[in-house]
Amino acid sequence: MIRAISSMATREVLAELAELYRRKPGAGVAIESIGGVEAARRIRAGEAFDVAVLADEAMASLESEGRVVRGTRVAVATSGVAVAVRADSAAPDIGTAGAVRKAILAASSIGYSTGPSGVHLARLFESWGIAEAIKSRTVQTPPGVPVGTLVASGEVEIGFQQLSELVHQPGIQVVGLLPPEIQVTTTFSGGICVTSSQHEAARAWLTFITAPETGDVKRRHGMEPTS
Repeated sequence: MIRAISSMATREVLAELAELYRRKPGAGVAIESIGGVEAARRIRAGEAFDVAVLADEAMASLESEGRVVRGTRVAVATSGVAVAVRADSAAPDIGTAGAVRKAILAASSIGYSTGPSGVHLARLFESWGIAEAIKSRTVQTPPGVPVGTLVASGEVEIGFQQLSELVHQPGIQVVGLLPPEIQVTTTFSGGICVTSSQHEAARAWLTFITAPETGDVKRRHGMEPTS
């Protein structure tokens, strides 16, 4: 049994892929999905994992630091940033960058994450010159807390996060992806941790989750395959 750690963005897709993988003779994987920042911290602290699946930027840093075996990093899937409101709310217009900006300025509260999507939103607010104007109305969720839960509870009126983290959240409606001119697509990559003593088994798991045959599973969970 190999031990894997991942960010929340890949939790659902990896859970389904792990279930499929366990049907193979002798194959087994246990996955812990938490906030990406916390996952990277634990890897850096030397906690024993066989495989990590995080945003590619984080994986590249861990590889350069010698925490991920060099040359094992491989792209698993991609996901764009989506917009969500409560299930019983009217969907705002998000067809253009200007429409998204207008929806944000009109919202009583805005939620975003500490992950790659949150970093992108913070930069977007700054570039639009509205960061200070909306500061008192923005809520950045702690690592591992889905933005969708705040949207569903009514704590925030409009939320932004990876589509893969919103698509299965009850109590919300996913309005759609950010328009192309302000969209950012995050690549999530996997790699073998230096703490692993099961490199062959870890490599087999990475081969499985990056196979073209897993494409439909990834799309079902709001992600796109990279192969």
